[in-house]
Amino acid sequence: MSEKIATRHAYGESLAEIGDDPRIVALDTDVSTCTMSVIFGKKYPDRFFNCGIAEANMIGMAAGLSTFGYIPFVHAFAMFMAGRGYDQIRNSVCYPRLNVKCVGTHAGLSVGEDGATHQCVEDIALMRAIPGMTVICPADAKETKAATKAIAEYKGPVYLRLGRLAVDTVTDMEDYTFEIGKAVRLRQGEDITIIAVGLMAAEALKAADILEREGISARVLDMHTIKPLDEEEVLKAARETGGIVTAEEHNILGGLGSAVSEVVAGTCPVPIQRIGVQDTFGRSGNALELLKQYHLCAEDICLAVKKVLFPKDRYKI
Repeated sequence: MSEKIATRHAYGESLAEIGDDPRIVALDTDVSTCTMSVIFGKKYPDRFFNCGIAEANMIGMAAGLSTFGYIPFVHAFAMFMAGRGYDQIRNSVCYPRLNVKCVGTHAGLSVGEDGATHQCVEDIALMRAIPGMTVICPADAKETKAATKAIAEYKGPVYLRLGRLAVDTVTDMEDYTFEIGKAVRLRQGEDITIIAVGLMAAEALKAADILEREGISARVLDMHTIKPLDEEEVLKAARETGGIVTAEEHNILGGLGSAVSEVVAGTCPVPIQRIGVQDTFGRSGNALELLKQYHLCAEDICLAVKKVLFPKDRYKI
């Protein structure tokens, strides 16, 4: 792991880099300096539209633009993209399968001091339940840039989930490749598999290091695409390691843990523990302290691993 960069910053740079494609347009809800779409706006002002604080209207505009051959990227905080924009995303974008890219930034608890009204821990559940929607949450800056380019080339609706907090780079291996719907194996392991998404990928690797010192070999998967889920890699993990721990900065209901459990339960049942927000709202506070308070750290993943491996022992998560 190396330099810490926020995925929203990497996204803004990447969008501007691919902006030489005249089909790409960017729309924002008056928070472009936060979502980082401002970088695209300064470079291509004729294809940038500030729609004001009107998420639903912005998504409707994007739907219309897409029918004329444009590739609209729409931007808002995840809470308002998935919340206020849900109706329009479902009916105006996904139902007709239009080529609109919905970018929700400041997702999860790590928005920090903005508090529960802005800390979106339900967006993955909302977006993955919509037929035809692709849901992606990159682990770091490098993966974000790759994902941005990939979704621009992909034809169809996409929800891209990004964070505010600067995160470790975990995909800096030479053979790294990004493919929508294909997990990245960050670490080999035989005793247990940790499947993580977003900033939790870094915590999963830290947990694997701790576990290695205790004689436990943990495989780590970066499941950047929650929908379509890489079912093949999930089932391979279940069969080869016999147990899974999922880790996400999201409600344990409806997110990565739910998606993995659905696949495993139907084909290869193994013990699963889910690390995530335990069906509660967030609160205002320092981002790193909140992650610790809500048990979204490497130590919590380690406890979950031990609960899977040693079910007769009493480990509190």
